Amino acid sequence: GGLEVWRFGGLGSVDQRVWGRGVRAVGAPSDKILAMAEPLPKDRPEDEQEPQREPKNLLGTPFRRVDGRAKVTGATRFADDLAPPRTCFLKLVRSTVPHAKISAIDFSEAEQVPGFLGALTGEDFPTPFGILPVSEDEHALCPEKVRYVGDPVAAVAATTEDAATEAAHKVKVEYELLDTIADVEEALATAEPRIHEQEGEGGNVHKEISMRFGDVDAGFDEADLILEDTFFYQGNTHLPMEQHAALAVAEDDDRVTVYSSTQTPHYVHRALTKVLDLPASRIRVVATPNGGGFGGKSDPFPHEIVAAKMALVLGRPVKIALSREEVFYCHRGRHPVLMWVKTGFRRDGSITGMHFRSFLDGRKRWHGVRIADGIGARSRALLARRRRTTLQGATARTQAPYTESLARGGSAGIRRSGMTKRSEAD
Repeated sequence: GGLEVWRFGGLGSVDQRVWGRGVRAVGAPSDKILAMAEPLPKDRPEDEQEPQREPKNLLGTPFRRVDGRAKVTGATRFADDLAPPRTCFLKLVRSTVPHAKISAIDFSEAEQVPGFLGALTGEDFPTPFGILPVSEDEHALCPEKVRYVGDPVAAVAATTEDAATEAAHKVKVEYELLDTIADVEEALATAEPRIHEQEGEGGNVHKEISMRFGDVDAGFDEADLILEDTFFYQGNTHLPMEQHAALAVAEDDDRVTVYSSTQTPHYVHRALTKVLDLPASRIRVVATPNGGGFGGKSDPFPHEIVAAKMALVLGRPVKIALSREEVFYCHRGRHPVLMWVKTGFRRDGSITGMHFRSFLDGRKRWHGVRIADGIGARSRALLARRRRTTLQGATARTQAPYTESLARGGSAGIRRSGMTKRSEAD
């Protein structure tokens, strides 16, 4: 079990390698295998009808999962289980400072590590990428400056994973430190320096949405009690058992196949096409069985793009599996959110008016835009529903500022707020 067919060479090549756990076969398919594709002969006469099956009640009837047997027997092969012949290993060199310009990168000591094969820097990835055109602000490797601790700066490849790790540790990066913007309040108050110079609403605010309906001031005038509260949600992240992993296989004619633990192969394919500047027909992305994701593998990631580029440069398969620490560096968990709400109540408990502000620590990536829109729209839907009964008006305002925190994004699964209320002493 667990065998997988890998086709190398040009389209229609008969050179096939089938390898699983120590098994390999090379050559054209046998007559027995070809015979398996022939239709089975009919054993009953043409006029004989199919036997009638009794209808089965689907409710309460157990069904075997299609992938269940392979998973419980250990036959399922995840991205990090794949290892074609001549596979080499990739490691990323990540920033140790939150905000700085890259002055120099020295590979001289890394090149002396036995098994060292090659290195890449941000100069090899001048084209940014992102899911939405409004926020294509991410590079596979930082070309000029880093924006958070863990931002990928360079990449090295070696014949073994240990050698690649040693080489990555010996890469020396010189930085020119810049001012750090650590939280939402600081981002709102700091117009310069801008973390991303090319986009945003101004200063370090990426996206701002304001919606107002009804006479909010009149609602507050009618209130018997007005409360102002500030809440802060720290944010959280996914923790799937499987870390992010990818294998890039260089084919002939400048084609590349990427096997990744992604949840969104189409996003990865589009990002690879843009960053590598290759026609989409020359790039193939295979989403391997996923060892958990919960939205944390829903973006194209730098390691997938860098692996594909390194495979094309070296002309051999390149694999990378992130450590658990690296997963936290590149995660797409829920944004930290600072919320302020002013609410007017009558003595019977009905709401007369509300002013709501929500500030997302969006840092960079496209999710800040999407979630800012979502919070504004959902707040309006909620308050408008109340308005049809007792609510006279409300204001919803959301912002997604840039800070030097980790990237944020989609998160699915069990919902827990983790919200705390800030007192005046805070």
